[in-house]
Amino acid sequence: MLGLGVAGAAAGPYLQRAVESVTSKDPTGLSDLLPGGGGFRYYSVVGSVPTRTAADYTLTVDGLVDRPATYRLADLQAMPQRRIVHDVQCVTGWRVPGTPFEGVRLADLLDQVGVRPGATAVRFSCFDGTYTESLTLDQARRDDVLVCLRMQDRPVSHEHGGPVRLYVAPMYFYKSAKWLSGITLTPTVQPGYWEHYGYDVDAWVGRSNGRDDAPTG
Repeated sequence: MLGLGVAGAAAGPYLQRAVESVTSKDPTGLSDLLPGGGGFRYYSVVGSVPTRTAADYTLTVDGLVDRPATYRLADLQAMPQRRIVHDVQCVTGWRVPGTPFEGVRLADLLDQVGVRPGATAVRFSCFDGTYTESLTLDQARRDDVLVCLRMQDRPVSHEHGGPVRLYVAPMYFYKSAKWLSGITLTPTVQPGYWEHYGYDVDAWVGRSNGRDDAPTG
């Protein structure tokens, strides 16, 4: 079953569209569709994900930085917050329009820790123990890239990747890593989980993954 799941995932978003229409499994075949609503479909690439609360959540920022730091949820909540309302577009084809997201600009966190010369990219790790993603440093500094604490005007739920997730507004939703636990500045882009199965590293909506979706707005 593992081999079949990986083979299916390797076909990338093209096969995923067909799979999405007939099954509640994710494209790897390794995890179930989590309960959801509001137009969202929830996926995990592992069997289960531990819960983190304000009491035990931490976000580490390290790598090529001057001042490595660890933030608790209260630390992030105390920082200036940015709210944006944007469409969410999944590479499988579904879209949820006009979704509010609120959190700390990733650029602000990067400024706090001080990015060293030689850093050109950012790697994201998650407390599910498996999922990773990445952005170039220029992409990470965009105003519409958030370390997100609120979604749909309430705290990010566990199913949505809370208490803290990444949100990369102009890219397909797989770039918006759930259950965010680590941000590492790196000398080069390190492909994330789905990129190893054929997804585009630069996942601009409407300009990648062989799709022609309208750009999110």
